[in-house]
Amino acid sequence: GAAGGAAASEGLGAPVKAGIGGLVAVAAAAGLVFALVNNSGPGQPPKAKPPVAQPLVPQKPAPSPEPPEPAAPKPPPPTPAPTPKPTATPAEKPAEKPAPSPKPTPSRTPAPKPPAKPRPTPPPPPAPKPPPSPKPPPAPAVFQVNQLAYGAFGDGSKPEVRLGASGWLWQRSSVSIGGTRYGHGVTTHSASSVTIDLNRSCSRYEALVGVDDLTMGLGSVRFSLYGDGTRLWRSPVLNGGDAAVPVDVEISGRKTIRLVVEPHTPFDVVALADWARSRISCR
Repeated sequence: GAAGGAAASEGLGAPVKAGIGGLVAVAAAAGLVFALVNNSGPGQPPKAKPPVAQPLVPQKPAPSPEPPEPAAPKPPPPTPAPTPKPTATPAEKPAEKPAPSPKPTPSRTPAPKPPAKPRPTPPPPPAPKPPPSPKPPPAPAVFQVNQLAYGAFGDGSKPEVRLGASGWLWQRSSVSIGGTRYGHGVTTHSASSVTIDLNRSCSRYEALVGVDDLTMGLGSVRFSLYGDGTRLWRSPVLNGGDAAVPVDVEISGRKTIRLVVEPHTPFDVVALADWARSRISCR
C-alpha cells in the first residue's frame, strides 16, 4: 500500500501537487479565522474577516514592449541668405549749364552738283589664244643615188657607195626607159650588185626600174633590193622597150642596202639596166 501510494504520488504531475498545496493553505487559514471569531467577547463588534486567500496562479509574462519607431530626421536649418551689400549711390553731378544756342546761319542755296561722269565701258576680254599646233616632223633628207660619194671619199654622215663591194655604176643626170625620159638615175650592167652604206637612220628607197633604151629593145633582166642581206623586193622579168616599174620599199632599221640586177638568159648580158629617180629618204 505505501509503495503503491508513493508510486501514485510520483505519477502526479507538478501542477496537481501545486493545487493540493494551495488547498491545504486555504484550510489552515480558515481554521485560524474561525478561532479568532470564537475568542472575541460579547459586545465586541465582529472583526472583519481576512480575505480568503486565492490560489496562486502563475501569471503570464507581459509581452516586451515594441521598440519605438525612430523619429524622422530633423531638416537642416535653412541657410541664411547673404545680406546684400549696400550699393554706393553715385553722387549727383551738378547740372551742366546749357550751352549757348548757336546763332542762326543765313541759309544759302547750295550750288548744283556737277553731273556724274559716265563710267567707261570696260573692253571685252581678249579671246583665248588657240593652243599652238604641234610642230610637223622635220622633212626627211633625200639623197639621190646619182650624187652619192664613194666611201673612200665621203665623211660617213650620209649614205655612201661601198667601193670594194660594188660593180660598175654610171651616175647619170637623165635616163630613158620604154621611150620615157627621167631626170636622174644610175645605170649598171645586166649582171651587177651595188652596196650602199646608209650611215644614218633611213626609212625608204624609191626608184623606177627597166631596160635602158640604149640597148635598142634587146635584153631581159630582173631587179632586186636587199637590206642587210635580206631580199626586200623583186621585180618581174622586164624586157627591152617595157615601161618602167616603180620601187617603193621600207628600209627602217637597215644599215646597208644592195641594188641587184640579174640577166634572164645568158644572152641578156649585153643589156643595160636603169634605176631611174633612184633616191634614199633618211632622218
